[in-house]
Order: sequence, then C-alpha cells, then structure tokens
Amino acid sequence: MILPSPQQLRYLTALADNGHFGRAAAACAVTQSTLSAGILALERQLDTALIERGATKRPVFTSIGLEVMGRARVALAALEAVAETATAARDPLTGPLRLGVIPTIGPFLLPRLMPALRAAFPRLKLYLREDMTERLMAQLDHGKLDLLLLALPCDCAAAEIEPIAADPFLLALPEAHRLAAQPQVPIGALAGERILLLEEGHCLRDQAQEACGLPRQISTEGFAATSLHTLVQMVANGLGLTLLPRLAVEGGVLGGTGLVVRPLAPDANGEAMPARMLALAWRPRSPRAAEFRALAPAIAAGMG
Repeated sequence: MILPSPQQLRYLTALADNGHFGRAAAACAVTQSTLSAGILALERQLDTALIERGATKRPVFTSIGLEVMGRARVALAALEAVAETATAARDPLTGPLRLGVIPTIGPFLLPRLMPALRAAFPRLKLYLREDMTERLMAQLDHGKLDLLLLALPCDCAAAEIEPIAADPFLLALPEAHRLAAQPQVPIGALAGERILLLEEGHCLRDQAQEACGLPRQISTEGFAATSLHTLVQMVANGLGLTLLPRLAVEGGVLGGTGLVVRPLAPDANGEAMPARMLALAWRPRSPRAAEFRALAPAIAAGMG
C-alpha cells in the first residue's frame, strides 16, 4: 500500500481551508497546477474521488473526501507533534509560538505582558492573532494556532485549559450617576438601569450576564457595540451603564471619557465579586503542554 505523503495531505487541507485552488496553492507556496496534480495523484492512490469536478470553480468535497480531509488534519497534527516533542524536550519555550488572543484581552494585557515575556523567554518568538473565541478555537483545532489566551466560561470543552487569574467586573458609569456615590454597588441596584453590553457573539457579553446574573435578553434598541472602546463611548454619551473587566480598565479603556468605575459588591452569601477567568487553551495531548503551563505564572504576573 502506498501511503499519502504529508505534502498531499497539506494540499487537501489547504484546499478545504481556503475554498479556492489558487488561494490554497499560495498558502502552500506552490503553483496551482502543482497543487491540483498533487490532489489528483492522491485520488489515484486512494482509488476514490475526493473532489467533485464540475462547472463550479469552488471545490466541493465528496462525502469520502470530507472524511479523508478530517483524517488528514489528524495525521498532520500527529506528525507536527513528533517534531514538537523533540523540540520541547531539548529546549522548552524557544522558537515560534502561534498565540491567539481575544479582543477583550489583547489590547489591554499584551502591551505590558510582551516585554516581560521577552525578558523571561528571549528565544521565544510569539506570532499573535486577535479574533473572537469561536474563530480562534476553530484555528486551534485546525492546527493554525498553538495556544489561546481567552476568558472563561466559553465553549472550549474540546481543549485543555489552564486557568490563570480572575478578572473582576467593574461597573462603569458617569460620575454624576446616583450609584457612583456607593463604594460598592450591589447587583440588585442595577435593576431598572439600562445595561449596555457588547453585541451578540462576544464571549464577554455572555460572561458578564452569567457572572452578574443579568437577563439573557438585553435590548439594545438596534444599537450594539463591537468593542469595549465603543461601549464606553456609548456610556459617556448617557445611553446607559456597562460592566467592564478590570483588565480593560487598568489598560486605559476609559481614557478621556470622564467615566468612573465602582466594584460590584459580593452577594449575600459573601461570594467573591463577579468575574471572568483568564485561561490558556491548547489541543488535547499537545507535547508542549508543560511549556504552556509554564507560561501561566508569567501571564498572571503581567496582570499585576
């Protein structure tokens, strides 16, 4: 039996990821004809059609093609793990590391974290990608990222998780607002207030609702913020109040707005202030798991 080559499997997964022969070829740094010939040779080796060849220019995978493509991802990840195991054992926390980070963490933590990481791990080369949790998880699963820096809770059960530190929520409001006079604001005091949150799809919205016991459906009357900076501008314009992670406040998200923040009071049972949990996530059984866990204390120290 002639086994597929890693290059053939890369061609197949690149075609699935890019949805276009030309873009897939560019991603593999080969010509389109080379990529097409490689996939055709793979089909001949397997004696089955993986791609439907019709009038459409967009590649359509056959049912067996989809299954082979999924197994190709697993096989390529296993091959990469062989090299990663040797590298990690020989010289941990060196070389390239593709890190994905969510937008409600990256702009506020990375400016003060990166100098500390460069000092602690001078031979580590971090390549950063900022995106929403769902898309980062997909890229992690496809082997395009090695490690994620995200916030819990999230839909990340398929990954191994290493909690780092709690990031409490703070209430942001105009200084003249009646609740600004209180050193700590009870959750119950928010009843009747218009609470502004990020638009649907941002994990921070769900985290704030869950941590603070807010209703799942909060009307935005057709307006929704896509970033924390936009959110605080809406509050500064008198449209309502909002909940911000302390990390963002310490990172300067309120700069120039004149808004103030107040901590949320512990509940009647004395539970801690509502918070999200920052965490690292990686593929299960990654040979670099020990390296990734070693990063957690450095990131926690960067949070101050």
